[in-house]
Amino acid sequence: MTRWFRPFVFPALVLAALELWARTIGASSDSVAPPSAALLAFGRALTDGSLLVATGFTLGSAAVGLLIGGGLGVALGTLLGLSARAARLSFVSVEVLRPVPSVALIPLAMLVFGFGLRMEVSVVAFACLWPMALLAQAAVQQVEPRLLEVARALQMTAWQRFTWIVGPAIVPRLFVALRLGVAIALVVAVTVEIAANPHGMGYSMMIAQQSLDPALMLAWLLWIGLVGFAINAGALWLQRGVARRMGEAAS
Repeated sequence: MTRWFRPFVFPALVLAALELWARTIGASSDSVAPPSAALLAFGRALTDGSLLVATGFTLGSAAVGLLIGGGLGVALGTLLGLSARAARLSFVSVEVLRPVPSVALIPLAMLVFGFGLRMEVSVVAFACLWPMALLAQAAVQQVEPRLLEVARALQMTAWQRFTWIVGPAIVPRLFVALRLGVAIALVVAVTVEIAANPHGMGYSMMIAQQSLDPALMLAWLLWIGLVGFAINAGALWLQRGVARRMGEAAS
């Protein structure tokens, strides 16, 4: 039973040390609040509904952006993995666009979409596109070559090769890409809200900072971390569940 609590020992010690420091040495600080005050601020944000509204906006933006960017990335990566010619022709374009920081697109996205959901979704989708594409391409390239030779000998169409051979073979690796994409989507969504978009958890944290309310700012920071932890745990649970079902089906 105690093994379930061991991962929480270090965070608890850090919070306890911060509480002690904020109550003693840092009692006169206007920039740091004790975790107990952050907990009270969290309760107020939960009670007045602002916590749920901001969290829903951020998670919705991150989910839609991941769906669009991840879907396009998997499709692009599959194409590049199956076709050496397509990989050669698109090499320069991919290598030029891939290093562009997603936040550098914020001014362009603001001009095109203005503030709001579409602007944030577009930046998140761009950020998720490239890692998903590269991981999907690597997964396709690791498919057993003899399986593809058999598919060509049977004169399968491209869609049949994907649905019967390539798709099932790359599913486990795609879940690794999914976990990475989920983390990127949340980080970029919060970053866009901090930098430009007046909605969501990132914006709420900035408003708390500008209002000189360190307790609420710390509450938002901790809440964002907990949300990210929960999403990653859910993705890991889903990955293990799919792997277990595929193992049962194979046996």
